[in-house]
Amino acid sequence: MSGGIVTGYDGSPGSEQALRWAVREARERGITLTACLTWLPDLLAPQDETMARRRGEELLTNGLRYATTLLGASRVHPVMVRGSAARALCDLSQEAELVVVGARGHGELPGLLLGSVSWQVAGYAHCPVVVVRGPWRPANRPPGPVVAGVDVAADAPAALAFAFTEAALRDVPLVAVCAQADAIGVIGGACRLEEEFEHLMDVNEKEHPEVSVTRHVVPGGPRTALLTAAACAQLLVVGARGRGGVTGMRLGSVAQGVLQYAPCPVGVVHGTGG
Repeated sequence: MSGGIVTGYDGSPGSEQALRWAVREARERGITLTACLTWLPDLLAPQDETMARRRGEELLTNGLRYATTLLGASRVHPVMVRGSAARALCDLSQEAELVVVGARGHGELPGLLLGSVSWQVAGYAHCPVVVVRGPWRPANRPPGPVVAGVDVAADAPAALAFAFTEAALRDVPLVAVCAQADAIGVIGGACRLEEEFEHLMDVNEKEHPEVSVTRHVVPGGPRTALLTAAACAQLLVVGARGRGGVTGMRLGSVAQGVLQYAPCPVGVVHGTGG
């Protein structure tokens, strides 16, 4: 596999939702789709592994009928991997443009807002990750905007570029949100933050003149501001790590918060050094 979109599939409602989102994305981008199903051989008796593989093949075949209908058989690639789902998806992400996962799959504990596989993939994939949760196009309403959290941290340029691309693909506006809370207490911090935000936006708007943009600089915290802005969005995009993050953490507190509570799909983007 080279390039394209990778999605995790296990037949759960969450993976079905992620598959449909991934198919739509692959169609808009004109690229291939790889659907990955995994199983853990250590949990099976030897005589059961062959049966597990057959069931997996049947599950993938049935699940990918929708994808094949929209994309064509040549652009849909089923993959079965023995081992951890999170590790398999992260390995495949090394050559992918995007990884798409559902918020929760089979086997997750009841009550979890975000499954362990989605959490690990969002933190360790080598390309942008979209965790599909909530509707991306509410019924009987026009498609909402793409919302981008811009905190001018290391991951911000990559996240903003991804958000502009997604808005352009969908022909919808982009809403860019910059929260000033982290600048409070630093002399001139709020002004410098806004200047950096405006510069970053100017650069990206010149590269994407076809995208209608609204800029919001808000006085509160980023998590609350983004969740509010995402109420009618079809996608919320954030950098994996923000200002003031703990060294070594793969996901900052803002990314963690929106992944758990956003009302729409969430794109998580690591910077070039991520």
